[in-house]
Amino acid sequence: MTSRRKLIALAAVPALLVAAVPAAYAAAPQPHAARAALTGDVVNGLAAHAVRTGTVAQDHRISVAVSLTPRADKALDAFIAKVSDPRSSGYGHYLTKAQFAARFGRTDAEVKQVEDYLRAHGLTVTAVHPGNLLIDANGTAAQVQKAFGTRLSTWKDTRSGHTFYANDSAPTLPGSIASLVSDVAGLNNRLQLHHQAPSGVTPHNGPAGGYTPAQLKGGYNVKGTANGSGQKIALLEFDGFQQSNISAYDSHYGLGSSAPSVRQVDGGSGALGDGQVEVELDIEVLHAIAPKANVTVFEGPNSDSGELDTYQAIVDSGIPTTSISWGAAETQRTSTNITAVDNIFKQGAAEGLGFYAASGDNGSDDAGDGGTSVDYPASDPYVTGVGGTRLTVSSSNAWKSEVAWSGGGGGVSTAFPIPSWQKSVQLSAGGGHRQVPDVSAHADPSPGVSIYSQGSWSSVGGTSAAAPEWAAFAALVNQQAAASGKPNLGFANPKLYAANGTGFHDITTGSNGAYSATKGWDFATGWGSYNAATLAARLLG
Repeated sequence: MTSRRKLIALAAVPALLVAAVPAAYAAAPQPHAARAALTGDVVNGLAAHAVRTGTVAQDHRISVAVSLTPRADKALDAFIAKVSDPRSSGYGHYLTKAQFAARFGRTDAEVKQVEDYLRAHGLTVTAVHPGNLLIDANGTAAQVQKAFGTRLSTWKDTRSGHTFYANDSAPTLPGSIASLVSDVAGLNNRLQLHHQAPSGVTPHNGPAGGYTPAQLKGGYNVKGTANGSGQKIALLEFDGFQQSNISAYDSHYGLGSSAPSVRQVDGGSGALGDGQVEVELDIEVLHAIAPKANVTVFEGPNSDSGELDTYQAIVDSGIPTTSISWGAAETQRTSTNITAVDNIFKQGAAEGLGFYAASGDNGSDDAGDGGTSVDYPASDPYVTGVGGTRLTVSSSNAWKSEVAWSGGGGGVSTAFPIPSWQKSVQLSAGGGHRQVPDVSAHADPSPGVSIYSQGSWSSVGGTSAAAPEWAAFAALVNQQAAASGKPNLGFANPKLYAANGTGFHDITTGSNGAYSATKGWDFATGWGSYNAATLAARLLG
């Protein structure tokens, strides 16, 4: 077991300076001022798997997303714990964006301090996001290198042939600026988030094999008027889709769903690629279970800065439920990148938003290196990680049995300690770290789920199917909460663990490689899949 990686953004830095930047500072940067390194903001082990091929052209344009550390971070954690705990008097009293910024964002003076520094080095500041924790900027490679005190080199991966650039050393900033900054995304473009959507070939009842909406809803006991009416769901995507495919799916199954809307972030995801099937899978599974929910697809560039900006755009939108099917092993990210994304999830949790992320399709070896590792963001403590199962339904579409899917991600985080709400199921194999997944749902590609993509029917599986299955359920719970005058589900994990197995199909057979499904919570399936009627009643009770 690797030792716990501490998410420390900085080496020792001077005490926080909150005074406004002197005018002379903005006009004339002080190159000899003491600087501090963002020690976790560099790709480790490049030389082991890549060959340096040169330097980035000095006039190459680069976009960066500068993440700031929340004020009173421990107080933020404490607030989220109370607002998400149904036993607390503060339960459901979520913050508005303005309230979050006032309590936990950086002050306007501190934000201006960082902006002035970036502009003084020739960068163009393009956005300061609500919450005062993320600043977008762009400039030439020469300007970026000067601002962050590092060199950008070009590399070629010796295994995949993938070419990319990366900073040679950890970025540095003057101490007064470094004390405000947790991460600078955009200094490398090595990380490409992968989507979890393997195809299946075993025929079932869909047009090309796979489960139909009726089978998914029947298997998970979605009944009556639970259809997502009046609810909004966001999808994080790094590729696009064709509405004609969504319309064909909706029409075939008579779902009557409205067309999803699209919000492009940082120019969108570009031309349609092999991730199109992922996007269309996500949309169609949401329509299958919550056909009346309004779906918004957030499309961003597949890069670390694009990921941050897309998550921030989702939080800024206030959409209460998000499904995430893109990720990478914790070990494939920088520690400051994880910190930056985690802070966005914290903001979302404080504002009553829930995130459901696929746990990966490589079983207990998410990194594919022969060891055990977990996928991020499913391993984030403010995200509900969703593992995979193989569901079997009866001839009347009722739940019949369920086993752990061999490809379902799960195991032990090396980035986060175990959260308080998970300690009730703390296992010795976890070593005091965050345990994944929290829950699970149908993911086995044989049979997968029936979808229409790229002009034809197919059967697709993976935890990419399981994540929207859970996000759709969250929308159904929020629909019932609204009808009862109760708060949204928000960050669900404290409530899911407080249920202590009530409302779940406990999965006790199968494994994901290193871990077997057992009675109660386990590393292969978490608590198991949902019985919509009984779990919703438990969560709303």
